[in-house]
Amino acid sequence: MTTALFTDHYELTMVQAALASGVADRRAVFEVFTRRLPPGRRYGVVAGTGRVVDAVDRFRFGDDELSFLSGILDQRTVAWLAGYRFGGSMTGYREGELFFPGSPVLTVEGTFAEAVVLETLVLSILNHDAAVASAAARIRVAAGDRALIEMGGRRTHEEAAVAAARAAFIAGFDVTSNLEAGRRHGIPTAGTAAHAFTLAHDSEEDAFRAQVSSLGAGTTLLVDTFDTADGVRRAIAAAGPALGAVRIDSGVLGNEAVMVRRMLDDAGCPSTRIVVSGDLDEFSVARLAPFPVDGYGVGTSVVTGSGHPTAGFVFKLVSIDGRSVAKRSVAKATIGGRKHALRLLGDDGYVASERLSLSPADAHGRRARPLQVGPELLAVSAAEAREHCAFAMAELPPAALSLEPGDPALVASMVEG
Repeated sequence: MTTALFTDHYELTMVQAALASGVADRRAVFEVFTRRLPPGRRYGVVAGTGRVVDAVDRFRFGDDELSFLSGILDQRTVAWLAGYRFGGSMTGYREGELFFPGSPVLTVEGTFAEAVVLETLVLSILNHDAAVASAAARIRVAAGDRALIEMGGRRTHEEAAVAAARAAFIAGFDVTSNLEAGRRHGIPTAGTAAHAFTLAHDSEEDAFRAQVSSLGAGTTLLVDTFDTADGVRRAIAAAGPALGAVRIDSGVLGNEAVMVRRMLDDAGCPSTRIVVSGDLDEFSVARLAPFPVDGYGVGTSVVTGSGHPTAGFVFKLVSIDGRSVAKRSVAKATIGGRKHALRLLGDDGYVASERLSLSPADAHGRRARPLQVGPELLAVSAAEAREHCAFAMAELPPAALSLEPGDPALVASMVEG
């Protein structure tokens, strides 16, 4: 499907005016960055750059799109759009990389016209995916090594659900409930039954027996439709010691987990896992850390960025025909020139600074690394991005992993050269 109209009207009117003024063919550099992180957040996680590469490749104006635009733009502009193919270049931070205020997470270079039309497409993908990945990373920190299930597909737009599942997986979630995300991105999927399945049967016992008969004793039984303690007893009766897991979706989850663990152990089911769900976020997951919980199902919070549904990225022109340009607007000033980014580690092995320069970054020694890569490394699999995210998160100092509000761990800063 073409992505050509996943854009704003003003981008195409700028092209029309630029074609008339002669600016359209000037060589331009745009950068994507955020001026600030959400209040109290200490880092962000890049996600969506792979989807950007694919979306730009599909940015084509076919007959239907051109027919629609012919009533909005002049003939010269419509003809220009008919032949549009992005002929510039993109570099940026790997998916799974961390970003901070000022980090140039994506650089788009080309003619002014061919690059400016990509603004909304690029930002809509990166702002959504990075917001989800940033929230997911915090939830992963709170969960420790316990399992995380992304189950937010019912709480967002159907395509956003697929993108969110991918972003959450990159940041450390183990599985998703979304089958399209599994098919499209190779993410492991999981799911068993909802309360509706129990209510559709004549009794809870009948529902559990039917599920075990069909899916095996290793299935997960939802035990809180009526009374959790009774549900656990019926689950054990239906599956025996081989019962895979029980899920609790309501009540005071920590107390419920303690009771359920005791019942399972007393019944000879020590290997049966306990999964909890129900409007969880990073803070409620952290509060459950002392309790005997083996996994968490998280939905609304992760797919909506846990209260911050956008990463705050902007798409700004920083160079035209090799000349640095910048805004001077109050509170929205920018720094001109194409930036090269380098992250340095301290003697303790944790991130110490992120340096930006107008000349190519030169990594001196093992404690510094350039952050920007080309399209071949921007468009990686979700599994590869997940591996890089784990690597990048390991570079954060322990204090930066705190869920308590704090300042960003770094702010990308310009250096001479």
